[in-house]
Amino acid sequence: MSFREQFEIPAKYKMWSLILMAVGLVSILVGYFMYGAGDDHQNARFWGVLLYNSVYFLLVVNASMFFICATTMAMGGWQMSFRRVAEAISVAVIPIGIISAVILLALVLGHKHHIYHWLTPGDDKILLGKAGFLNPTFFIVWTALTIIGWIFLGAKMRSLSKETDANGPYTAEEGKKYIFKNTIWGSLYLVWFGLTVASTVPWLWFMSIDAHWYSTMYSWYTFASSFVAGMALITLFVIYLKNQGYLELVNQEHLHDLGKFMFAFSVFWTYLWFSQYMLIWYANIPEETVYFKHRVQGPYRGIFFLNLIINFLAPLLILMRRSSKRNYTLLVFMSVLIIFGHWIDFYQMVIASVSKEHVELNLFDFGVAAGFIGLIMWTAGNALTKSSLIAKNHPFFKESIIHHT
Repeated sequence: MSFREQFEIPAKYKMWSLILMAVGLVSILVGYFMYGAGDDHQNARFWGVLLYNSVYFLLVVNASMFFICATTMAMGGWQMSFRRVAEAISVAVIPIGIISAVILLALVLGHKHHIYHWLTPGDDKILLGKAGFLNPTFFIVWTALTIIGWIFLGAKMRSLSKETDANGPYTAEEGKKYIFKNTIWGSLYLVWFGLTVASTVPWLWFMSIDAHWYSTMYSWYTFASSFVAGMALITLFVIYLKNQGYLELVNQEHLHDLGKFMFAFSVFWTYLWFSQYMLIWYANIPEETVYFKHRVQGPYRGIFFLNLIINFLAPLLILMRRSSKRNYTLLVFMSVLIIFGHWIDFYQMVIASVSKEHVELNLFDFGVAAGFIGLIMWTAGNALTKSSLIAKNHPFFKESIIHHT
């Protein structure tokens, strides 16, 4: 039996990716003239939208490499039939990482104090006390190291994967050496991921917008939000390729497991959401409740609870059933809903801190998001054409063929 190993980008796919990128560019240009050249409030609106969109989609595509490395460390083989899909999505870390770096550095070097108040601490004792961490030099250096590390380690993992195409079938001894090498590089990526996404990066990029407030759960909350969206993105690409006649070895068992990831991490995100909110609500300390005041009792109340409905109740009620995780239509619907839901989550994390008095959500937000979606489609589509869709020489490939849940 022969398989379609080489992906060819359909004309409609290419057209839509270009259209979405064009929409994004036009939205940024129009947004600049509407908000970017205005007063501090309007300027904060412009940069806030660029900030949460760029970082959200960067973390979402980076979640694909985290998935690859985590399953590598777990000696998993079930994902081998669609591993190249996750690898292709992770390539988008390069262009989106560069865009995010430019935006983040522009905020600091451009002295956008209406986004990051710690840039002008004045006599504020709280901000001065955090100056060892919240200062331009550390922000710039750590941001650069973070994104360079993701790009380098991700590229190394992809190059190791492509070795299986070039070297042919491995002997038992060669297979052990290859797995060991993968494990070493996968562990290095996970360590760097832990030092960045799971700790410092969300503090620097997002939590420091509310520099007087802090939460020890913030980084894990951000990770859970972006990872479940990342799994939803992988699911969308897998189903799309299946519908195009590719990935013949991917079956309902694999999709079932992807659905379980989305279900499990939706619940995990909710656990962190509840833990963070409940502890602050119960303690009722003004220094802590200030973050939730305008989100729960103010203008963002609707978005705050819509966020919970989309990201918890919908996955819980729909993905709990076994049959739902094996239904292509429901998986596509839930994947799109989860990606949108956590985009809303990142929206309220940033914009509700930048503009506390009233909700600002319009075509500018959606247009910029469309641009990043188009960029992901374009980058991942081109990456899929560069190598075989099937990692058939990988030592664990057989496990993916006989996989069942």
